[in-house]
Amino acid sequence: MTAIPSRPPRDLRLDVLRGWMQVSIFVSHVVGTWLAFGIHAAWGLSDSSEMFILLSGMTLGSVFALKAAKAGPVAAQQDLGMRALRLYRTHLLVFFIFAAMVLLADIVFQVPIAVERFGWQYLVDHPFQAVALAFTGLFQPDFMGTLPVFVFGMLLLGPFLILVQRFGAWALVPSFLLYAAVNLGWISTPGLGGTLIAFDPLAWQFLYLLGGWLGWRALYGIGFPRSPSLAVLAALMLAFGFVTRLVQHQFIEGPDWAVMVFEHKDVLAPPRLLHALALAYLVAFLVPRRADWMEGLAGRALATIGRNSLRVFCVGLFFAWIISRIMEAHPEQAQLIGVLLILPGIAALWTVALFSERARPRVVAKA
Repeated sequence: MTAIPSRPPRDLRLDVLRGWMQVSIFVSHVVGTWLAFGIHAAWGLSDSSEMFILLSGMTLGSVFALKAAKAGPVAAQQDLGMRALRLYRTHLLVFFIFAAMVLLADIVFQVPIAVERFGWQYLVDHPFQAVALAFTGLFQPDFMGTLPVFVFGMLLLGPFLILVQRFGAWALVPSFLLYAAVNLGWISTPGLGGTLIAFDPLAWQFLYLLGGWLGWRALYGIGFPRSPSLAVLAALMLAFGFVTRLVQHQFIEGPDWAVMVFEHKDVLAPPRLLHALALAYLVAFLVPRRADWMEGLAGRALATIGRNSLRVFCVGLFFAWIISRIMEAHPEQAQLIGVLLILPGIAALWTVALFSERARPRVVAKA
């Protein structure tokens, strides 16, 4: 009989990293700001999207495995299904509030062709059909493509981990073949309502399930070896990404194909995948679970943001879109305006996280 694993202690390192990634996502969503050069996505092949998908899979993979060991796979699948449903409801809430904001910006504040530019024209032309399409998660105006891929990954995770318990790492083979088929152009997920899919779930599911497999292994104490050779290979991959970015930013000369490496984020192109995995390995290899700097003000702030990532992410979408439009309306002072609004915006996101943190015990108590 297999022993029931114990719940692992919370990894402060992951909370801090999630917090940094939320700040990075917020800054990257503000169009045209020079502050974007201060985030890690500006200097590598992958960005926070890959890391969040991987970490979400790892976290829920561990949660599912623990629940399945204690209460059985049916209870674990029900718990995961409820989590997916809550995330799906959050996506719909954000979708319709965001739509109202864009329509208001177009009609009242006369933001130039906002509805058309940001993918909401189908909603104006065919409102009833557009509302129906919104429920599929495949009608994706700007910023609306992120949460659906998480929901899709969560729906696959339970059945996948049941296969992992039986077949081990071989359970990843069908997922990888599906990922490969998308990148070869054999299949794709269609966007609806005249929009494009931001993250093709048929491709990104591989990274999510890979994270789930790692989370399952971690719960049972099966970690990856801390190999200096693997660390060197990972560092070389990051160095390649850094040099490629220098070519893209035209800081140095390089071949034309270097810029093409950054294309095809929608299907998680192999260079992005390898870079994300290399970055994750190096962070796990080099960053301790706890460090003095994590207990400082900045570390605590990032950890608080990281523990409340979903709410911070959703609010950050609205902040970033509004700041981008203000910068757009004042091109001469755009960079100054960006700095003056983004930095308080980060503080506001921290405030959102603090209120969410304080509200959490009361929510649990009512349940």
